[in-house]
Amino acid sequence: MIRISTIFIAICMVLVAASLGLVLYSWAGITFYESALVALTALTFLILYNAVSMRLRDRTDVGGQIADLSRGTADLARQVAEFGRRLSAVEGKVVSANSAGADRMQGVISEINELGVLVKQLATTVATHEEMLAAGPPAAPTPPGPPSQPAAEPQAAEAGPAGMAEAAKPLAASSTPAPGAPSRSQTQLIAAVKNAIEENRLDIYLQPMVTLPQRKVRYYEAVTRLRDDKDQVLVAEDFIGTAESAGLIGRIDHAVMLRCVQVLRRLMVRNKDVGVFCNVSATTISNPTHFAQCLDFLEANRVLAPSFVLEFKQSTLRKLGPAETENLAALAQRGYRFSIDHVTDLRFEPRELADRGVRFIKVPAALLLDPKQTSTSDIHPSDLSDLLGRFGIDLIAEKIEGERAVVDLLDFDVRFGQGFLFAPPRPLRPEGPSATAVATATKPQEANGPGNPATLETPAVEPPPRATGNAALARRAVGPN
Repeated sequence: MIRISTIFIAICMVLVAASLGLVLYSWAGITFYESALVALTALTFLILYNAVSMRLRDRTDVGGQIADLSRGTADLARQVAEFGRRLSAVEGKVVSANSAGADRMQGVISEINELGVLVKQLATTVATHEEMLAAGPPAAPTPPGPPSQPAAEPQAAEAGPAGMAEAAKPLAASSTPAPGAPSRSQTQLIAAVKNAIEENRLDIYLQPMVTLPQRKVRYYEAVTRLRDDKDQVLVAEDFIGTAESAGLIGRIDHAVMLRCVQVLRRLMVRNKDVGVFCNVSATTISNPTHFAQCLDFLEANRVLAPSFVLEFKQSTLRKLGPAETENLAALAQRGYRFSIDHVTDLRFEPRELADRGVRFIKVPAALLLDPKQTSTSDIHPSDLSDLLGRFGIDLIAEKIEGERAVVDLLDFDVRFGQGFLFAPPRPLRPEGPSATAVATATKPQEANGPGNPATLETPAVEPPPRATGNAALARRAVGPN
């Protein structure tokens, strides 16, 4: 379409040519035909001038358009290259995700194959027990004395999984250091604690936490024991209260943290996924001097924060003041995670605990399996693990002493377990390059007494599957006959 500006220019040129002819006709005195010829000539000249100027302007515009088109083409090429790079990155991520999924699937398949082998072994064990039970009642008991000891093993075998678990309890308990010390006055106990701290007679015992139902060792809890000048062992319940009242608990916590970090460094040499739980008292959190000392130490070792878990009592977290809350926040900002133990009820606020940095809650198995908790708690114990898991908190069932408890806890979707059933607390080697070696959970019936602690030269290994636990799992899978 013809633009309005072009029409306006054409009209102006006609008017200019007509005006020129009229002026020549009126003032110059030339004839009408001559003035018309002059006007036509002027109009022709104006038309040619306008055409030439428009052609030059169009040529200039075409050059600018070509330059703009070149710039647009370059931008488009850059965008295409950027899209290609992003597409390559997405393809790499998809390939890595597929590879990781294949690895996970392979791990699941291997575990299923392991479970199949275990089920076959369990079936054989159960069949053997049934044949022994069908053979008739056991022979009459022999008179007491040394000859009667060989008959104890068949009787334990005939008792089934429950009998074997009960028989293992005293053997496992024998590996724990019994107090064995005469009653002491408060002054004598304080003196014993001071001497133990000054002479470095604080011992660290490790008790494993295993995954359920695989029973693979995932974490260790550091348990503190104290030896007096006569090498008599005091458990934590015997001296913690006295140490807190005497103002010595801060030194104990700092020494235990130091030993736990050393243990964790040794364990992570062979297994990067291992973790250590270290108990911290409420007095240390509330005391500015002791907390500052512990905070400086933890700050220097914050590279171990993902694997070093600080454990507090449930009553401690419920009684936190503003200063203690700020101290816990300082630890959480440095990447340290917290655990709750000594749980007395199942009333939790998962969101609040997760905001404070709590990632583990240890609940006694008896409390989880107590039918009374259904009416006294805000949530059914079987749903507690799922509720905590939504906020990134893992539930650990502790003080497990029987296979029946393991089977019941599996129905509650509990992922971790701890107790004498798996392994009692075992001492570390007191000296030498393998000072952090711990006794394994295998063969708890061979546990030594306190005077001869069993230790290994390597970090703890995963316990092999127990026949009694496998039989219980097989019965659960098959169902009632």
